Amino acid sequence: MSQPTHLAGLYAGVEESAGLIDVACSRDTVQHILTAYEDVLPQALVAFRVATNARHEGEFDCRFTVPKDVDPYVRARAHGLVTETGHPAESLLADVEQRCVVDLYGVDFGVVGGFRKIWVYFPPGQSQSLSTLAAIPSMPRSLAANIGFFADRGLEDKADLIAIDYHSKTVNLYFTDLPDGLCTPRSVLEMHRAIGLPDPSEQMFRFCEKAFGFYATFSWESPAIQRIAFSVKTKDPLSLPARLGPKIEKFVKTVPYGVDDPKMVYAAMTSSGEEYYKLQSYYRFRSRSRLDLMPSADRAADPA
Repeated sequence: MSQPTHLAGLYAGVEESAGLIDVACSRDTVQHILTAYEDVLPQALVAFRVATNARHEGEFDCRFTVPKDVDPYVRARAHGLVTETGHPAESLLADVEQRCVVDLYGVDFGVVGGFRKIWVYFPPGQSQSLSTLAAIPSMPRSLAANIGFFADRGLEDKADLIAIDYHSKTVNLYFTDLPDGLCTPRSVLEMHRAIGLPDPSEQMFRFCEKAFGFYATFSWESPAIQRIAFSVKTKDPLSLPARLGPKIEKFVKTVPYGVDDPKMVYAAMTSSGEEYYKLQSYYRFRSRSRLDLMPSADRAADPA
């Protein structure tokens, strides 16, 4: 059976873009995922992501939006994209849906590793409180253990979206309505020290001063915050005070899609002290969408 034209075109774009950083698509893996969501893809915002750290070496990520009337986890399970083992992550989306109003979803996959994450966006102006999210039965207990960290920084009621990673069994919480002063060098240093991460470099301090967004990562295996990251919106990633590395620089200079669209750059640090960056570019961009900055859900009407 021949593949629908819109899927064939998207697959070609994914394959071409991944090839720019010498990553070969697993055709069966990518086409299986695209076919599972083929009815929503013509209207979806689609973005690509590359990263500098060793963990993402040899991988190229793609993510796309899914309307709220399609449950992305039920769809993934029906198409064999996830294998259930009884882990709490498998119940989390349903538990969130029972307690929170959902505006939109997103799906994230690697062209090598396959299906990975589901994003859950809350409606504009209806950010969730961390106390509400922490009370969800399947949520990692580490969120409840660390509410004070966020409350002390004016973030307790400002969660814009969450991401459930079914591969690494982690959850990300994203914030974009940041209080003044949160991204100053002093504040960024205090946050890293508070969760036991090494001090950032001067380069990372300068990058974070430009950030509009922030996210934190939790797992079911540890009471600690696993990671914090900062996001910057730009049309010219190479102008940022960050050494993005040859892979990202090559991608920025050669990707044929979304040349004039804004791009997102994320900065984070591992527990070993490795600073790394992720770049998100768009294959299909929707101007004036609240998902202009997927996955950070910027509140601005138009990208700067």
